[in-house]
Amino acid sequence: MSIRHSLLALLHDQSMYGYQLRAEFEERTGSTWPLNIGQVYTTLDRLERDGLAVKDGDDGDGHVIYRITPSGKEVVSQWFAAPVVAANPPRNELAIKLALALTLDYLDVEVIVQAQRTASMLTLQTYNRQRRSAVQSDSNQAQDIAWILVLDSLIFAAEAEIRWLDHCEGWLKKKRFRAVSTPVSKTSVASFKDTQEVQP
Repeated sequence: MSIRHSLLALLHDQSMYGYQLRAEFEERTGSTWPLNIGQVYTTLDRLERDGLAVKDGDDGDGHVIYRITPSGKEVVSQWFAAPVVAANPPRNELAIKLALALTLDYLDVEVIVQAQRTASMLTLQTYNRQRRSAVQSDSNQAQDIAWILVLDSLIFAAEAEIRWLDHCEGWLKKKRFRAVSTPVSKTSVASFKDTQEVQP
């Protein structure tokens, strides 16, 4: 997640101080990805250093207001215009856990998969309830619509995770996999990558 670009986008909307930026970000994204206030101010310092934002006085209560610069506006425009490309996929704790479990002879990988499926199903149900509630409000406010789209993203991700877990379990049964206590080899890593290819 690009905190830098997110804060610039909010500053493009209006000048704000750090706590306002954090509150606006969390409100507009349904508090799905909470920001640490220290991270917000560190990012603001870097934006100022790079000439993308400047201090613009205070609000009278000691809060320093930040304003976006023309260069900052250009960076935001480029960010929104460019697609998000996952050149280096973020670490997936679940995939890492299963990859390691496959190489350890004291673990039952199927038990791990089943436990995760149960947890993922509960998460999916929670997101679906939240979405039903949001849709029932029948609001046309931009922030409410944005929250529904964020929930849709979370729902699709949870559904994909469950589908991948089903695939992993089926693949392991098909291969009649038995964990062995040997070091991870290129072959075993490649084999595990095959389990991540979700079948259509």
